[in-house]
Amino acid sequence: MNRPLLCALMLSLAVMPAGAANLVKTYSYFSVSGRTLDDIAAQLSKYGPEVKSTGSRHPGATQMAFTTRVSYAQTPSSCRIANAQVTVKVKVILPEWRRPRKADPGVRLFWDTLSADIKRHEERHVEIAKNHASELEDALKATYPQKTCEAAKAKAAEISTAILAKHDRAQMQFDRVEGVNFESRIVRLLRYRMERIQSGQLPPG
Repeated sequence: MNRPLLCALMLSLAVMPAGAANLVKTYSYFSVSGRTLDDIAAQLSKYGPEVKSTGSRHPGATQMAFTTRVSYAQTPSSCRIANAQVTVKVKVILPEWRRPRKADPGVRLFWDTLSADIKRHEERHVEIAKNHASELEDALKATYPQKTCEAAKAKAAEISTAILAKHDRAQMQFDRVEGVNFESRIVRLLRYRMERIQSGQLPPG
C-alpha cells in the first residue's frame, strides 16, 4: 500500500460537539466517487462533513446533543431530585462510494476496509456519549437533598457541567489515539481482510 496515500487519508474522524441513558440514533450518508485511491481521498476531503471545531471536512462525523430532564420533590425542610432522565440524540454521517462497474479489486479492498473502520470509529463515539449520559443520569439521581430547590437545581447544573466536560475530554482523547494509530490499524485490517478473502471466509469484493 502506498504510504503517502495512506497519510493523505489520515483525516481526523471527529465528533461534532453539539451538546445516553436514552439513545436516539439516525444515519446520514454522503456520496463519493472515483476509480483510484487518490480520487476517493480527494472526494472525502471535498464532500465529507464539515466540523466546526476544526474548520475542516472529515470522512465521517457524529453530531450529538444531550437533553436532561430533572424533576424535584420539595418538603418543608429540603428539596431533592425526584427523577432524572438523560437523552442523547446522535446523527452518524458516513461516506458511500458510488462504485464504478469495473473498479480495481485493490481499490475495492481498500474502500471496504476504510469504510468499515470509519463506521466503527463513529459508533465508538456514540458509545462514549451513551456511557457518559448514563453516568450523568446516575449521578443526578444519587444527589443528596438540598435545603432549597434552587440549591438542588444549582447542584444538578454543577454535576451536568462536570460530566459533560468529562465526556468532551473522552471524545477528544479517543480521536487523538485513533489518529496516531490510523496507518498501522488500516494496514493491519487490510492484511486481515486479504487473509480472509484468500481463505474463502469473505467474498473477493
